[in-house]
Amino acid sequence: MQSIKNAILWHVRGRRSADTVFTVNGNMLKRLSNQMCTSTGTNTDQIMGRVIGLVKKFDKIDASKVTETADFQKDLNLDSLDRVELVMAFEQEFSIEIPDEKADKLTCCADVAKYIVSGAEQKP
Repeated sequence: MQSIKNAILWHVRGRRSADTVFTVNGNMLKRLSNQMCTSTGTNTDQIMGRVIGLVKKFDKIDASKVTETADFQKDLNLDSLDRVELVMAFEQEFSIEIPDEKADKLTCCADVAKYIVSGAEQKP
């Protein structure tokens, strides 16, 4: 009988401390995500840098032609399939989902960065 009581107490205490840790970490993560998702110039610049870096790594693009405003189709010569692959790379890099109707409107790195920042601002 004592071992059952000890097992239950251990489970309840363990559960309580796990909940406390989760709550503390949850609050901590929430604070960090709020700080990371603010629309400060630095954050926008960081996102722009990540977007440009990702585009430069795309194997079908001449990295020297990549700028904030270089058009994916006209300046970088990407066809529709290449653009889909690039959007998928953005989705993976930033852990987001970009609907097709929005993806069609993203024509340059600046558009992508603005979309990512605006999406971050809309999250609670």
